[in-house]
Amino acid sequence: MRSMLLLLASLLALSACGPEEKWASDAAVTRASYRDPGPSSITLYTMVSNDTGAGGHSALMINGSERVLYDPAGSWNHPAAPERNDLHYGFTPWQQSFYIDYHARTTYHVVEQTLTVPQETADALIRSVMQQGAAPKAYCTRYNSTALKRVPGFEGIGVTWYPVDLMEQFAEIPGVRTRKIYDDDPAYNRTMLEAGIVPVAADAFTAAN
Repeated sequence: MRSMLLLLASLLALSACGPEEKWASDAAVTRASYRDPGPSSITLYTMVSNDTGAGGHSALMINGSERVLYDPAGSWNHPAAPERNDLHYGFTPWQQSFYIDYHARTTYHVVEQTLTVPQETADALIRSVMQQGAAPKAYCTRYNSTALKRVPGFEGIGVTWYPVDLMEQFAEIPGVRTRKIYDDDPAYNRTMLEAGIVPVAADAFTAAN
C-alpha cells in the first residue's frame, strides 16, 4: 500500500496524468507527419525521482513509417505535434529535445532506452497505442506496458503500474541502449509550456550512459 501511495504521489508531482480527450484534425496530422532517417526503433522514456528513485511517468517514442510520441496521461504538448488521445504526431528531433528538457530538472532525471526493431514491429506498436484512447489519471505506465505486450516480440512484458518496473523489464531485452539525462532546470516545469520556450540542443544535457 505504501509503495502505491508513493507512486501516485510521484505521478501527481510530475503533473503527468490526466484523462483528457483530444483529437487533432486529419489535416493537422498529415501536415505534421515526420519520418526520422534513422533505423526503426522503440524508445521508452522513464522519469525518475532524483530523491527517491521512484518512477514518476513513462512514455514511448516510436519510429516506424513515421515517428510519434505516445505519452499516455502526459502533460507535455506543442502545437507542432498535434495530438490524438495521447499520441503526438510530428515528433521531430526538436520536439524530442523539448520533451526531454521539459521532464529533466532538479527533481527528476530521464532514462532513455532505445531498441532498434523492424519497421513492421514499430508500426504494430503505433497501431497498438491507437487502440487505447486517452489514458485516465495515473494510468501512464499501465497503458504503455499494455500496448507493448500486444506486439509480437514483447509478449513477455508484464503489465504494470510502475514506471521503474517497466524500465527494468525493458532493460532485459537484448540490444537495448540506455542513457540517463540530468538537468538543473527548476522543479516547476509548466512555465516551459506557458512561455513556449525553445528547448536547448540535445547534446547540452548532462547524460550518463
